[in-house]
Amino acid sequence: MSVFSQFFGVSWQQMQAKVRYRILILTLLPILLTLISLVFITIYWNISYTGKQLFMKVKADLTVATNTLEQVQKQQEIQLLNVSKSWDFQNAFLEVDKGSQSELAALNRYLKQQKDILQLDVLRLIRLEEANADPDLRQMLPRVENKALSGLMVLSAKRLDRLDPSLAKLARVPLSATMRAEEPTKIAETRGMLSRTLLPIADESGQVSWYLDGATLFNRDTVIVDHIRDLVYDKGTLPERSIGTVTIFLDNARISTNVPMDMFSPNKDLQSRALGTLVSEEVRQKVLVDGTPWVDRAFVLNDWFISGYSPLEDVRGKRIGMIYTGFSEAPFIHTYILNIIELGTILMLVLLVSGFLVYRGANSLLEPIERIHHVVKAVQSGRDLRIGELGLDRDNELSNLAEQFDHMLDLLQRRNLQIQSAAEQLEVKVEERTRSLQDKTEELQRNVALLNETRQQLVTNEKLTALGELTAGIAHEINNPTAVILGNMELMKYELGPNANVVEEEIELVIQQVGRISTIIRSLLQYSRPGEFNAPLEMHQVQSMIEEVLVLVRHSIEKQKVELIQQVNTTAEVQVNRPQVIQVLINLVVNAAHAIESKGKIWIRADDWIENGNVVGVKVEVEDEGVGIAPERLSRIFDPFYTTRKDGTGLGLSLSYGIIKRIGGTIEVKSTLGKGTVFSIGIYNKAKEEQADNPYDGLHFGAVDDTNG
Repeated sequence: MSVFSQFFGVSWQQMQAKVRYRILILTLLPILLTLISLVFITIYWNISYTGKQLFMKVKADLTVATNTLEQVQKQQEIQLLNVSKSWDFQNAFLEVDKGSQSELAALNRYLKQQKDILQLDVLRLIRLEEANADPDLRQMLPRVENKALSGLMVLSAKRLDRLDPSLAKLARVPLSATMRAEEPTKIAETRGMLSRTLLPIADESGQVSWYLDGATLFNRDTVIVDHIRDLVYDKGTLPERSIGTVTIFLDNARISTNVPMDMFSPNKDLQSRALGTLVSEEVRQKVLVDGTPWVDRAFVLNDWFISGYSPLEDVRGKRIGMIYTGFSEAPFIHTYILNIIELGTILMLVLLVSGFLVYRGANSLLEPIERIHHVVKAVQSGRDLRIGELGLDRDNELSNLAEQFDHMLDLLQRRNLQIQSAAEQLEVKVEERTRSLQDKTEELQRNVALLNETRQQLVTNEKLTALGELTAGIAHEINNPTAVILGNMELMKYELGPNANVVEEEIELVIQQVGRISTIIRSLLQYSRPGEFNAPLEMHQVQSMIEEVLVLVRHSIEKQKVELIQQVNTTAEVQVNRPQVIQVLINLVVNAAHAIESKGKIWIRADDWIENGNVVGVKVEVEDEGVGIAPERLSRIFDPFYTTRKDGTGLGLSLSYGIIKRIGGTIEVKSTLGKGTVFSIGIYNKAKEEQADNPYDGLHFGAVDDTNG
């Protein structure tokens, strides 16, 4: 996608939207699919056929290696036969057969010289009796007639020492742990694998009483494996950096190999070869245990190789090891990837060149379409454009299309002007009707609000008038009996004298209840006829009034273990009746204390009341940590006689509300169920008694969740 965007200067979405690019895509798609198919076919051929060829090659290499090993044994037979036919051997052997010890010593020296020349590890002349006594040769004798017999043989360190003391030391190969192979069960491989040849030597009478014994030790031998490697992996047979290797295994251990310890090291010394390392477990299981050749990928030491393994058997037909040929897989994979990259690069180049040619060829053809498309988009955006002349013949389809489109745009423009004119007229009429309706609606809303306000005032006034008359009558009727009760109780206490102690508690209870009746009567009179209790308004500091409140309520607050916190941040004076405001604050503090079930805190705050940057009065807050006020009760807390306390009269908050409203102040409440309640009182610097006409003006309720008792 990004190549197309950089080359053509448009995004993939734009290419799909434009005709020229869609034609370009449709033209290039068959080419792209063909080239992609070619890439996948090439990859399939590389993996399938080339992979098969690699396995066929390693199988052929394994066959060559096996045949070469057999040729080594045949060559060994020829070498022993040539030694037995030599003139020096024949002359000395005839004397030795007659029992000449001096000639036997000379013959042994001759054989030692030939052993060095022929690069054999063992070359000796033994009698028939010695051969029968040797357990290793005894298994070869039944198969030896008048010709040499060769085969592989594994000898222990003791048997190697009997042949030649130097062979046991030379055969020892330390074993090491190898990736993907089982853990070695011993420190070193001390056995030796030999290619051994037994040649019968007949005397003058034709009887075989002597044998020529020759052997080559494969342990640590590099001549055979290097010869096979040079034979099957000569220069030019493998890719660059590919390594061809040959190995002879004794059981699962490498005893002769040219596999390097470091795959990338050019050092071919014996110390750098992977002697003593083990074959992977899956190869060992299949070749040594099952006896089946392996031609497949295999993990060799620390890398993957295309490998061939074939089991090796001794002269008795027992599996004693393996022979291996193989070459590293990585260079072939690198070649595969490189071929795919090259093929992909060619694909992109062909695709880009084809796209460029198609793009250039389609450009001149599609320019009129681009012009039409440009005008269509401009008209959609509100611009007034026409296609005009395209520079084509009048009989051209695109030219006819452009002419018809321009004519359609002219008609559309006239229709739009007509519709716009009609819409403007309609909009003017709608605005006139809407304005008239809005004016009537506002007037109706004002009338309804005024009606509701008047109705509320009438209801309130009627309630207060009825309450005042009822209260005055009740107060007159109750005051006389209460005065008689109070006087008689005092007289009774006086007449009884010391005997009054017996009923002193009951007498005091009666006097307290009579005093409570008097308090209720005064509260009723004050609520129902507030004008009679109006006192003069004077300027006072809020701080001094709060301090007086704290003194008056401290005793009762301390009994409840409630902490009272004062936070006064104002020195402003307000025009109030001091005793009445103190009464309001005491009511709020006492209510807050009753709302706290156990220990808690009550805050009394006072701050400047600021409006439009000017101090207009003082804001006083009383906050508690009580149970709060439920939402359904919050709207009724200022109603007279409404209370949730058993011993409450329900007039405290009503009187407080009336006192604050008579001086033009505000009182608000916010409550959260379970957290507490905040009462806020706003008192202006100058009292505004005219606002007291409606006793419910200025009453505000906040977002609440609980109830205050």
